[in-house]
Amino acid sequence: MEIASRVKLDFNNTEIAFRGKSDRDLNKAYWLFKMIGSNTLIKLGTPIANFSLKIGLPIQGIIRNTIYKQFCGGESIEGCHTAIQELAKGGVSTILDYSVEGKDSEESFDATCAEILRTIEAAKTNPSISFSVFKVSGIGRFDLLAKKDAKEPLSAQEEEEFQRIWHRCDRICRASYDANIPVSIDAEHSWTQETVDDLAREMMEKYNRQRPIVYNTYQLYRHDKLASMKADYAYANTQGFHLGAKVVRGAYMELERERAAAMGYPSPIQPDKEATDADFNAAIEFALDHLSEVGLMAGTHNEESSRLLAEELDRRGIAHNDPHIHFAQLLGMSDNLSFNLATGGYNVAKYMPYGPVKSVLPYLFRRAQENTSVEGQTGRELMLITKELDRRRGRTK
Repeated sequence: MEIASRVKLDFNNTEIAFRGKSDRDLNKAYWLFKMIGSNTLIKLGTPIANFSLKIGLPIQGIIRNTIYKQFCGGESIEGCHTAIQELAKGGVSTILDYSVEGKDSEESFDATCAEILRTIEAAKTNPSISFSVFKVSGIGRFDLLAKKDAKEPLSAQEEEEFQRIWHRCDRICRASYDANIPVSIDAEHSWTQETVDDLAREMMEKYNRQRPIVYNTYQLYRHDKLASMKADYAYANTQGFHLGAKVVRGAYMELERERAAAMGYPSPIQPDKEATDADFNAAIEFALDHLSEVGLMAGTHNEESSRLLAEELDRRGIAHNDPHIHFAQLLGMSDNLSFNLATGGYNVAKYMPYGPVKSVLPYLFRRAQENTSVEGQTGRELMLITKELDRRRGRTK
């Protein structure tokens, strides 16, 4: 594998970042990020939108043409085809993310499992789809995961229910292994995460013997997850399998702190952003130190961390397109990172949520709320969009 020539990354290059967007697209995105940037508007708008949908007001069209269009690929795998191809034109692959949330029946869990298996089938015939992904709470009851995490005894019926979760997880990971399509298991709330980690570790031990196929997710805004990743690596090394590590800063931060305070236990969250950044970057360095045995996905919208990983590849003489290393961002955000990295020859993927508009709304509203809590994120998006629109106006004068 040839090592790509050193390319000076310029994450402010908006011509590359937005070359697939029309002026109309950019103007719509500008006003959308303006709205998302208002914490008050998001907090008020979420319950209003939910209530409007509940009583049947016709607002789905508005949602479809605004927040849904910005952050989702389509209502089905087939409906994502255009968005997948648009990303591929810029050298960015797709992670199909079935983002229906809030279902809580065995029938819905089986249906979600079947849909995730369809994303793997789609990836087998479309090289522009590079990963699959799922949440364990999407294929099993959250309260059962929490009960198991709390080490409470399960009834015989609950044990059978948990076995069904295990089998769904195994079906997905086996299909990924057979198709040679990596699959990422999403992180969850801290009071279910140990159970999710145990499942992920078991699947990695089973399917990562030759290569990293199953990836667990480590949320580095938790003060214990760098140690958790290192412990998983040590176990993988002694048992003879590859560690698949998706590293992210994380979600659910406010909820985690509020729950810890309400229930009187120490918060699992880092004391400050600097500690989170330090652990995230340390996780990148650790993965690169053990790259022959680790698959790394850096899921980040942070420019400093993205630059660190890119420059470390050059410093260590590692190919930009090494199959063990991927960058990842969310669809509709941080195009300045995704497309400039892809232009530099790095492996880059976008998480592409999809599903029926009404069913995906819980995901979209949560994503909007998370966006308002990430300092500077919406301001950065607005600045880049404005810069590109100004550049185009200057070009056409």
